[in-house]
Amino acid sequence: MPAHVTIPLDRAWNSWTDRPAELTFLPLGVHVTPVLYSTRAGATSLIEPRRGGVRFGTHSIDNRHHSLDCDFAGTSLTFEAGTNDPFAIAGRWQASTLGEWGARFWLMLAFHGPDGTTARFDPPSGAVLIEIAGRTVALVSKDPAILVSGHETLDALREELVASGYFYVGSRSTASPLLALRFNLEMMREGAYGAAVADTPDLAIAKARSQLEAMAAPLAPAHEGASSGALDAMRDVVGWNTVWDTANHRPYTRVTRIWNLGDFAVWYNDQTYAALLSGAFDTNLARENMAAAHAGVTPQGNVACIVTSNGAWVDRSQPPLGSLTARQLYLRTRERSLLEAHYTALARNQRWWRRERDPEGSGLVSCGTSDVGEALYKGTPFGARNETGMDNSATHDEAVYDRETRSLSTWDLGLNCAVALDAEMLSLIAGELGHAGDAREFAAFAERSRTLISEELWDPERRIFANRQRNGAFVRSLSPTSFYPLACGAATLKQADDLLGHLSDPKTFHTPFPLPNATRDDPAYAENVYWRGRIWPNVNFIVWLGLRRYGLDGEAGTLAAKSYDLFMRSWKTDRVAAENYNAETGEALDQGDTDPFYIWSALLPMMAVEEICGFDPWHGWTLTNGPDTRLGPLQTPIGPAYLERRNGALRLSRDDTNEFSTTIAGRLRDVRFFEGGFSCTVPPTEREGSIVFHRILPEQVIAASLGSQALAAGADGLNGTRMIVPAGTEARRLGIWFDRAVDTEDARIDNIRPAQ
Repeated sequence: MPAHVTIPLDRAWNSWTDRPAELTFLPLGVHVTPVLYSTRAGATSLIEPRRGGVRFGTHSIDNRHHSLDCDFAGTSLTFEAGTNDPFAIAGRWQASTLGEWGARFWLMLAFHGPDGTTARFDPPSGAVLIEIAGRTVALVSKDPAILVSGHETLDALREELVASGYFYVGSRSTASPLLALRFNLEMMREGAYGAAVADTPDLAIAKARSQLEAMAAPLAPAHEGASSGALDAMRDVVGWNTVWDTANHRPYTRVTRIWNLGDFAVWYNDQTYAALLSGAFDTNLARENMAAAHAGVTPQGNVACIVTSNGAWVDRSQPPLGSLTARQLYLRTRERSLLEAHYTALARNQRWWRRERDPEGSGLVSCGTSDVGEALYKGTPFGARNETGMDNSATHDEAVYDRETRSLSTWDLGLNCAVALDAEMLSLIAGELGHAGDAREFAAFAERSRTLISEELWDPERRIFANRQRNGAFVRSLSPTSFYPLACGAATLKQADDLLGHLSDPKTFHTPFPLPNATRDDPAYAENVYWRGRIWPNVNFIVWLGLRRYGLDGEAGTLAAKSYDLFMRSWKTDRVAAENYNAETGEALDQGDTDPFYIWSALLPMMAVEEICGFDPWHGWTLTNGPDTRLGPLQTPIGPAYLERRNGALRLSRDDTNEFSTTIAGRLRDVRFFEGGFSCTVPPTEREGSIVFHRILPEQVIAASLGSQALAAGADGLNGTRMIVPAGTEARRLGIWFDRAVDTEDARIDNIRPAQ
């Protein structure tokens, strides 16, 4: 019987497993698995990235198109697949380099279903069929297979090849749990195949054959011009890292497709970042990732640090960034259900931090490891360090583990800023959901935390925030968490100004590539191992968010641009999206502890995208007019949209229809489309600009104002309305109201959702 029928149809066929070239129709559990055999090497390959030789290409979030390159025994191949039909898929391969005579290199398509099913070869049609749950899945190839062999499993196929070689024909078969269509690269250096699901064999074969010439074209660029490729990179990293969790029967975006972490693995922070990134493309996938993140909630109240098929670290957590992610996703989608689904878990987690990690009742928290569960490192200093996520950071070197309180002796700056920010976001979420008492409670938590961080964790001698012993001494080593008080709003304006000095100081944080997780004058910097000196994308992202919060747009833009440049150095040439980077050289894989395709690496290009069209809790939806660029589709409050900047004009469109455009220079903040109107905050401008609604007639405009000044509505073409926005030295609120009773077929604003 089908096991996964609830998966959205546009993702039913996809690269769901640890074998990225394998195509799976998830509702029925049927697979098409490419298998390679080299006579020269006497070995086989399932094209597994952990074993090397795989270079990920593009990957849409759905099954429209994806591609990868692989190298095996000196032979280089490209695989691509895609479809425009949710019940069908097409695949192709092409060999660019042969490492041996092609007649001795087999490329096989192994066709197999769940246990108990049989694949049958139909010689007249050349199709292989699997019947399951009243349906038929058909696989056909453009060129006839040289041989069709039968096997019990993939392992049995591989063992036969290694034992018997490329010339063996004793396993020829027309019915078996697994049938392999065999091709050699002498005769089929390139090839194509189609697979389809239908309710009769004839229909399935016909649909599969139709795919041989109908595979969707490669993905069009999602981001051109300024910061080109940033949105594409986000999409591809999310697309390739999204898999099916066989243990829990759910889709989710893994931390990486490459590590071998068991049947599944969820780090709390990493999973929330996966939700944040996937939300830029697919709200359903964002929901699935948030659900995976909060599947780790414990009866004690915290969210487990990690949960894998090997166990759960319930004795500790990670910095609470789930409320920030939930708030960001809500701003992007205006879906209250994203808040409602996770509010209870988020609220319990915040209260747990204040109850369990403040051993002296100071109002500030310390890292710890509770006496619950049986996790690795439970009750050890290393286990406590895990709560920051920065396990071997030099900021922990002076921390002493107190076995009585089961906590480190220091107040951790980054952790306290995360707890404060979480409380602030929870207050906003609670208010949105109508929980007034909780909103006041969490707002008070946030305010007290901000005050204590500003007063207790500011080192006046060094003029920087730092970790501190609970007995009073500041920790010597620093990390970019010194800038986290900007993100949670704890820094005074004077403290923020002092922080900018450190950001530009070559003795501390001003390195060729930002931001090192140890200062240049710290011996740990030269170690260049994990959190001792290397650049971490998630850290850059939080610092960038803090700079945005304080209106330090120039510094934020610089950090975003440098982070984008860092990412693109290894992405454009090698398609590497690294877990961390060398701060001196920008190298990604210069030491062995760096994963080359890590989910949060996509936060580096995400900052560049957000600088153009972004969301943050303090300024809402922002649109920035600047150098020419085009990006999309991108999820926004009006649905999937495209943004284009050209010749000084910014244009927002959806469904191939222009919605809105403006020649106002700079950043529009708190942009809101709502039933009957539009509003935003206009930046100070030296010259007048215009704003155009392309599907609103002038007679539909009831009123328009810029601050206290009324604006006049004039015609723009046949169906549009243009308003002139005068120059001004201060930011002003723009508001426009439409009369919904006056409408035409061609001039209407179909959005959106009520203003929130």
